[in-house]
Amino acid sequence: MEIRGRRECKSCDNRWSYFETGSIECPECGSLESVGSGDREHHTDGHEDLELTDLLVEVDETPLSELTDDLEERCRSYLATRGFLRGGELRALDEAYLVAAELRQAADIFSRLREPTDPERLYVVSLLRAADTGERPSAAEVPRRLRPARGLAAARAVLQYRSEVTTVTEPTGALAAVLSTVRDRAKRAEALQGDVEPTEADALVAAAREVWRHVAGDDDEALDRAREQLTTK
Repeated sequence: MEIRGRRECKSCDNRWSYFETGSIECPECGSLESVGSGDREHHTDGHEDLELTDLLVEVDETPLSELTDDLEERCRSYLATRGFLRGGELRALDEAYLVAAELRQAADIFSRLREPTDPERLYVVSLLRAADTGERPSAAEVPRRLRPARGLAAARAVLQYRSEVTTVTEPTGALAAVLSTVRDRAKRAEALQGDVEPTEADALVAAAREVWRHVAGDDDEALDRAREQLTTK
């Protein structure tokens, strides 16, 4: 959506950036009476945090199967607030988003597993901890029955990312070709319900990040690296 990024409080005349606070509430006096000003900019990214601290404490004493519904819902709610455009600026595909996307899928899969194994439980717990540390487990650590979680998370994340890239720039030439390949590979992973090699899922994410380096950082070599990710994994 396009919004005006500057806000001015009707009560105290304070001015602030909506893009920085994500709120129409005046940070000075707390009034909700404010007006927007300035040019409209594309803005899809919220300011919500993925709050799972209480579940991280509970997981040591509560069966994981009793927490999966809550995990899935919190991740879904968080993802609904997230995007990659802030004040017209394209942001990178970040780990916080990917953690939430994969944890949502992993919690759902785990809840439906017959006789889940310790490695499967530990993997979901490691994703839960990653919401705090920002570091997801490596592709080599993904248990076989949880591979679809990583695959679906990557596919849907890069498809959303690709869509937002095309909102702020008109892809042509090499960029258009890379985005087309990203879309095709992500659609294939979706069609397979995410059941692809974890390294393939990670390659999609890596390619999307190279697209960001090209678009946001004007790095022409980034597209070569993106193509390498998409052709060698």
